[in-house]
Amino acid sequence: QVQLVESGGGSVQAGGSLRLSCAASGRAFSSYTMGWFRQAPGKEREFVAASTWSGSTKYYADSVKGGFTISRDNTKNTVYLQMNSLKAEDTAVYYCAAQFAGSGDYYDAAEYVYWGQGTQVTVSS
Repeated sequence: QVQLVESGGGSVQAGGSLRLSCAASGRAFSSYTMGWFRQAPGKEREFVAASTWSGSTKYYADSVKGGFTISRDNTKNTVYLQMNSLKAEDTAVYYCAAQFAGSGDYYDAAEYVYWGQGTQVTVSS
């Protein structure tokens, strides 16, 4: 069982940056792939980025590639999402999620078994 808590969301002007954090607690942290998803008002939940917890493999959605960076600090059991050059279309609730490594597709929300509560990111001009 894993508990996930997101933090770092807020309101920012277009072109600004935010850094989201996801702190994990529980057992077998290294066995989980960690992912970031987001859901904008009136939109479906979409994949943002993912990373193996103890490995170095990372994945990004085409819409955020080059602007967002996922990273991790295993000593703190924490995954981060650095968001640069934010745009209005990045406004959404951002969720951290975990799945057993190799248990499913990294980009498929249905394959993740643990979810955080979410943190709001609002980008305005």
